[in-house]
Amino acid sequence: MYNSFQKHLQKELAEIEAAGLYKNERIIESPQGAEILVKGKKCLNFCANNYLGLANNPELIKAAKEGMDARGFGMASVRFICGCQDLHKKLEEKIAEFFGTEDTILYAACFDANGGVFEPLLGEQDAIISDSLNHASIIDGVRLCKAKRFRYANADMADLEAKLIEAKDCRFKLIATDGVFSMDGNVCPLDKIYELAEKYDAMVMVDESHSAGVVGKTGRGVTERYNLKGKVEIITGTLGKAFGGGVGGFTTGKKEIIDMLRQRSRPYLFSNSLAPGLVAAGIRMFEMMSETNELQDKLHENTDYFLRRMKEEGFDCKPSESAICAVMIYDAAKSQQYAAKMQEESIFVTGFYYPVVPKGEARIRVQISAAHEREHLDKCIAAFVKVRKEIEG
Repeated sequence: MYNSFQKHLQKELAEIEAAGLYKNERIIESPQGAEILVKGKKCLNFCANNYLGLANNPELIKAAKEGMDARGFGMASVRFICGCQDLHKKLEEKIAEFFGTEDTILYAACFDANGGVFEPLLGEQDAIISDSLNHASIIDGVRLCKAKRFRYANADMADLEAKLIEAKDCRFKLIATDGVFSMDGNVCPLDKIYELAEKYDAMVMVDESHSAGVVGKTGRGVTERYNLKGKVEIITGTLGKAFGGGVGGFTTGKKEIIDMLRQRSRPYLFSNSLAPGLVAAGIRMFEMMSETNELQDKLHENTDYFLRRMKEEGFDCKPSESAICAVMIYDAAKSQQYAAKMQEESIFVTGFYYPVVPKGEARIRVQISAAHEREHLDKCIAAFVKVRKEIEG
């Protein structure tokens, strides 16, 4: 059987490559940081989610080592069978304190958190109203749930209200949105979403993966940005981006919701607990976030500077209140040319194209970090200018 399937796959892969859309993995030979080593060559990294520059932070590395020394390498079991360590409970408390919520549950990744949040809470009598640009993990989580599904145009409050009216006869209604939409960099209008939720007796779920640590004066995310800390029913997020860049996800929110997820959320019930080293580093990270706002301030300064300078150079960049700058190229194959030539200039970026973004909306997604210095930003901007001249003429 595999012979015919193999030929089918080979044909499809050849078509992807011929279209210039084949995804080649690039190998990093150094720790993650503003400057990395790729094939023995130093590059500036502008495509990591390392927003606060903590992925190679000495304090987090020290905390992870101490966590392993004190509690071992791995848990080798799921929590409902073999329990968890005191470290896991402490990290959950730190996350709840950070976001101003009542309780937290840890997952292996935010993909698991989003995959496991809807099905245990909602049924056929209920409704999920989801933003059209939500992350794939939210989309997959919604698919696993039997609730009625409604989708509203990205950040379009008139369309959201229309969908809420359409779902008026459902028992429970949940609005699901990304805090920051990862391909465009725009922040969801949570203040207006919350107003509509109150008006139509709905709950709100926000994925803060790209906004926590970034958005808001102290990096508490979009709930801080809109003065809604502690008011949203469900927040999901990750430890794999601004919060150290490791592995791990979480859902934090109302106590009864978290309790029900502990009883019925399948990714939680059937996945290993996070490794002690990761958990210990996570605890230290949240302590650091409460001690100083220096990294958030620098990140905001870097992002403002980069966006302003790119626009001055005539690049088409989507508006952003996050650390994501979408430099629009529009043509998929050309976005790959840009990325390849930028790497020749020692700038590490990635081109995104369909199906990750809509057809005709290809772009280079530049991600700014607090680890970047002004000279790094200037070098990236100069490389964009040079590559544009080479490709566009």
